[in-house]
Formats: sequence, C-alpha cells, structure tokens
Amino acid sequence: MTASIRLWLESLGLDLYAETFEENDLDVELAADLTDADLKDLGVASMGHRKKLLRAIEALAAAPTAIESAPSTMESSAEPSEAATGQAERRQLTVLFCDLVGSTAFS
Repeated sequence: MTASIRLWLESLGLDLYAETFEENDLDVELAADLTDADLKDLGVASMGHRKKLLRAIEALAAAPTAIESAPSTMESSAEPSEAATGQAERRQLTVLFCDLVGSTAFS
C-alpha cells in the first residue's frame, strides 16, 4: 500500500514527501483523513504544497472506490452504474417461446 502513496504523491509532483508519508505509515486511504495541521506536523512547510495536497485529498474523498467504479461484465460502460445513480438498474428482456405442432409426440 505504501507504493500507492508514493505513486499518488508522484502524480501530484510532490514525491519529495513520499518517504515522510511512508515513515509515518500513511497510505492513500489514510491520506483522505489528513488536515492542514496534520500536514504541518508531517513537515510540509510550504503553504502551496499543503494546499495542493488538501485539494488532492478532497478529490480522493469524492472519488468512488475501485470496486464501485469497475464495470461488471454485464454492465455497459456507456450507461451509469447502479452505484453512480443510486437507482435500481433496469434492462430489457426478450423471451422467445416456440411451440412446434406435434412436438409433444416427439418427446
């Protein structure tokens, strides 16, 4: 999990804090709980870096989890998922019934 915090910080251009986050056993899941005061305690002295991290943390909290965002094999990627809409999914179902004359005698 520490590799993902490093990748997240690298994507923000703040990989210089990766070692500090890893030393404090912080991962991406726990990063969503960090506050400005926590970042100061971690040694993020730059106001710009703290603001950038706080914006990224807000985006993490607003983003759906990987399980919710992964489409299942039955869902179309063009349609919003049940988790995204909060409503039950409805699908059209076609049923074909064919009755051959005299088929009962064959069985």
